[in-house]
Amino acid sequence: MRKYDKVLMEMEQQISGGSYRSGHKLPSVRSAAARYGCSVSTVIRAYRELEQKHVIYSIPQSGYYVVEQPGEGSLQAEDGIIDFGSASPDLNVFPYLDFQHCLNKAIDTYKYHLFTYGETQGLAALRQTLVPHLADTQVFAAPGRIFITSGVQQALGILAKMPFPNGKETVLVEQPSYDIYLRFLEAEGIPVSGIPRSGDGIDLQLLEEYFRTGGIKFFYTMSRYHNPLGTSYTKEERQAIARLAGKYDVYVVEDDYMADLGDSRPFDPIAAFDRSGHVIYLKSFSKIIFPGLSLGAAVLPEPLLPVFKAHKSYMDTSLLSQAALDIYIKNGMYERHKHKIHTLYAERMARLNEALLRYNSAGLIEVPRVDSGIYIQMKLPQTVNLEQLEKRLYKRKIRVVSGKGFYLSGYLEREKFLRISISRARPEQIATGVAAIVEEASGGGWW
Repeated sequence: MRKYDKVLMEMEQQISGGSYRSGHKLPSVRSAAARYGCSVSTVIRAYRELEQKHVIYSIPQSGYYVVEQPGEGSLQAEDGIIDFGSASPDLNVFPYLDFQHCLNKAIDTYKYHLFTYGETQGLAALRQTLVPHLADTQVFAAPGRIFITSGVQQALGILAKMPFPNGKETVLVEQPSYDIYLRFLEAEGIPVSGIPRSGDGIDLQLLEEYFRTGGIKFFYTMSRYHNPLGTSYTKEERQAIARLAGKYDVYVVEDDYMADLGDSRPFDPIAAFDRSGHVIYLKSFSKIIFPGLSLGAAVLPEPLLPVFKAHKSYMDTSLLSQAALDIYIKNGMYERHKHKIHTLYAERMARLNEALLRYNSAGLIEVPRVDSGIYIQMKLPQTVNLEQLEKRLYKRKIRVVSGKGFYLSGYLEREKFLRISISRARPEQIATGVAAIVEEASGGGWW
């Protein structure tokens, strides 16, 4: 991260974290430069950006002060509820002011272009900006191979319905997997098969057998921070999946929807190991910014471009949102917010792991080691009645999500588990929530 970006991010964190409250005077330019180990010009630039974003204001001959925000203070969990169920980002970290600034700048920059129908493939400037953005995660593609979609779900819907060059029809999905997509496939009558995936990974020999004999059109997978397991494939597994796809002419739809919620250690997606042009890479921008943005990117192999474009057929994503996202990425705001939200979620996941060590010492609940992302699987003994457990936890104001819905309707080899999300759980609530889950699962949740 550039020095300027780091300084600005730390300033924003201090203000949002309450180190500097409404009306509080910020350090002088020179003292701030000394504190952050940077030049005076870097501090002036950071203060000016914060002022443009209406976070601070300046008084001539006096200095810079924090703006008073209406209803200042974090949004608290309603009625003391411990929310381990919600998958939406934390309301307290939505970059409202940042994105408002980018929306205003987008209107000034693009003016009348925003009121046209636009291109089916998406705003050309944004697709160009995404080339180096994706390359940072080892996904290399020219702008012509990138489609901007109404979130990842639109891309998934198109891919399920359109024909593929391999002439095959069955979609292979991990079990468990993304519940909304499973329900879509079933509702649309798409031929679909399931392959088990656990916290320990996937059986590559079984996967190869499916690829070889199952008439698989594409394999839908979440290579990292899986929903609902929370786990990621090893490098060896990712390499093997890419190799098998080329060997058996099976496409892989890699839903990397949480790409930016991980740690700073390199993680090359399956697409980085694709040598045969069989990997379709999908990325969402909703998890890192806010769900209502509803923007995603699909990177497609050349043979799929014409048919995908024909099925998309029209421009259906907001040009203004695309233009604002383009500016948000270009000016470094996206990168800074990514680090901010990762740090926040990593702290919560660490607290969850600490609480599990403390309260689940007997090992009643099986939990894979997860340090990043927002999900973790709590695998329960078969004697536990999930419905009763959920009801008992709800009475204690603890919201959880049963693992039942993350399987195909006719899939029988199901694990019994809760999907725990830390995105809306307040840090100080996590240990209390984990203790209650272990207590109920050890007795109160049994039938």
